[in-house]
Amino acid sequence: MTKLPDFEAWAAFVKVAETGSFSRAADELALSKATVSKLVTRLEQRLGSTLFHRTSRRLALSETGRAAFDRAKHLLATGETLESEAADQSSRPRGLIRLAAPMSFGVSHLAPCLPAFFARYPDVSIELSLTDELIDLVAGGFDLALRIANLSDSSLLARRLCQVRILLVGSPAYFARHGHPQHPQDLGAMQGLLYTYGRNRDLWRFTHPAKGEYSTPIPPGSLRANNAEALLPALRAGLGLALLPEFLAWSEIETGQLQATLCDWQLPPVAVQLVTPPGTLRPRRVTVLSEFLVGQFAGAPWAQVMAHGGDSARGT
Repeated sequence: MTKLPDFEAWAAFVKVAETGSFSRAADELALSKATVSKLVTRLEQRLGSTLFHRTSRRLALSETGRAAFDRAKHLLATGETLESEAADQSSRPRGLIRLAAPMSFGVSHLAPCLPAFFARYPDVSIELSLTDELIDLVAGGFDLALRIANLSDSSLLARRLCQVRILLVGSPAYFARHGHPQHPQDLGAMQGLLYTYGRNRDLWRFTHPAKGEYSTPIPPGSLRANNAEALLPALRAGLGLALLPEFLAWSEIETGQLQATLCDWQLPPVAVQLVTPPGTLRPRRVTVLSEFLVGQFAGAPWAQVMAHGGDSARGT
């Protein structure tokens, strides 16, 4: 008869590996140190291999322990999520959600909608991490993230919320000095400001319904930044042109501080994506936040504003 996996012992192993201490693991598990030690020893005997190298001063994973740790940690997390999901079905959503989002989008569009979420779900709290870097959700322990990209195939689960157009923009003063480009080839004589985390790091690629595709090297300029919002002061000062997502550009265009140009040429759009780590089990608190964000951003509010009034502020 096949033996069932020793889940309790695997849980003890993960906690000891995470904390680096049998005592600290015992505290987290609300067990005695002796019980935790017996569980790990029982697992080692079952496997026929040592999981930890132990000395009076140091505890370290063995080669077998290192090889088993990631999958054992996933096993424990799945069990915890399963219990949380089952418990949440009969109770109000509660607990902490770790959420990641791009910096400018998070400040301008995500953070303002969170008070409404908290009013609806007062027992849920959010730890919000804002960065334009591409973070590892699993390694970072995040429950979900917003990403603005066309995602490549991966183990992450993605839900597309809305499309984001990319606009080529500059200030009225810049266009007064240099004129509006009539074709992407005209950009070679202009100044470019670059968002370094963008996908367009060497070439700006345009498409036209009648003229086809055209790629041009990014024109040199005085500023490169790893956050697109940091380009706005230089753009307003007339120091060059930049590609900006419409959620960042539309208010500047509405107020006349910036103008879009080459509007009959399109840049490949991206999308706001809601991504979660692999696996189908989600605590109810994560599920309700996901559905809330879908409702908030499926309508692309910045695109609606631009559609009703943004064109009048654009250049040619």
